[in-house]
Amino acid sequence: MSFSEDTRELYQEVILDHNKNPRNFGKLEHYTNKAIGHNQLCGDQISLYLIIKDNIIQEVKFDGQGCAISKASASIMTTILKGKSVEEARKLFDEFHKLITETNDDIDEINLGKLAVFVGIREFPARVKCASLAWHTLLNALDNSQNL
Repeated sequence: MSFSEDTRELYQEVILDHNKNPRNFGKLEHYTNKAIGHNQLCGDQISLYLIIKDNIIQEVKFDGQGCAISKASASIMTTILKGKSVEEARKLFDEFHKLITETNDDIDEINLGKLAVFVGIREFPARVKCASLAWHTLLNALDNSQNL
């Protein structure tokens, strides 16, 4: 997938905006699922809180600290997840992971939406963990594997 310089600049602006003004930032006092994610390489940490009713993500918030990419990824992820089923959330994880890790042209066929701003991350392997931290934390929260 090839982007113009203008497109790359727009994507950088979106990431910076979500870093400076993260959506759904904060803690839910009452939640059905929670997970904590930590990137050992850079110290990024995120807590993800979900309210899931009838297999639908009703509410989602996150808190923590990290770099611009990890915070923007969590912010955009939470805006996309509201109203999605657990199965749709898992499919989004798969699509996002493919977006940031694969370099083949099949990526063009994925309906990227807001996630397209992270397409350049795959060019920086060290940053893939930053972008995927919130998403891996989401899987843990959906599985409630940390049972917090």
